[in-house]
Amino acid sequence: MAGRKAAAPDPARSLALLWGSHTKPGRSGLTVRAIVDAAIELADSSGLEALSMRMVAERLKVGTMSLYTHVPGKGELTDLMFDQVYGDLYADPDEPARQPGGWRGALEFVARRNWDVLTAHPWIHEVPTMRTALGPNITRKYESELRPLDGLGLTDVEMDSALTLVLTHVQGTARAGAEQLRTQRESGLSDEEWWRQISPTLTTVMSGTHFPTAGRVGTAVGEHFQSVIDPAHALTFGLTTILDGLTQLIASRSAVQ
Repeated sequence: MAGRKAAAPDPARSLALLWGSHTKPGRSGLTVRAIVDAAIELADSSGLEALSMRMVAERLKVGTMSLYTHVPGKGELTDLMFDQVYGDLYADPDEPARQPGGWRGALEFVARRNWDVLTAHPWIHEVPTMRTALGPNITRKYESELRPLDGLGLTDVEMDSALTLVLTHVQGTARAGAEQLRTQRESGLSDEEWWRQISPTLTTVMSGTHFPTAGRVGTAVGEHFQSVIDPAHALTFGLTTILDGLTQLIASRSAVQ
């Protein structure tokens, strides 16, 4: 049933599926790749909650039971989808490290590529990633994104933490952008139109002495962006600040060597 919450996938079964063949057809002629591609297209248009095995089967013009011979359920299918959308993130494992600007340019490149995936597939924000099965594409992604940080004097844990800091910032701002677009669609108002509607009232209620700083700053932000947030600006500002901090950390490591 569409909208029904999927049962948690079996980690071992998901892992076997992720690292297995996705192009070998079954008796029905279906392949795992075809199922996953169809599911991604549906999730892109309707969201993950609306996705169901029945909808995927209808899109592929096959019986629902045919899907279950390839993928046990929506939970495992979601793991496959999550891994698949990162399949073309980098041309090869050293593409981030080849970017101009050293490790900093590499992480800027990593951030932008992840941003592109997250904005193209906003349903990713609905996937719990803490225990998402580690498929081949996610593993290659991790390898590619760590390589520019290797040999800078950071410990292995610090390398992982630095990458996590960048990626969680990207994910947070992309999530805000997805929410912004969803709100615009549901309300039928652009952010600029919404801001024009609420600005007079907001100015009135915040013009007293109780919220002098919030009133001044909130008004400045609203007038500047014609919205409460500009995700692209937030991405750039936060990424620059994070990389400035990492620059100091790496410099301190070099100073004691």
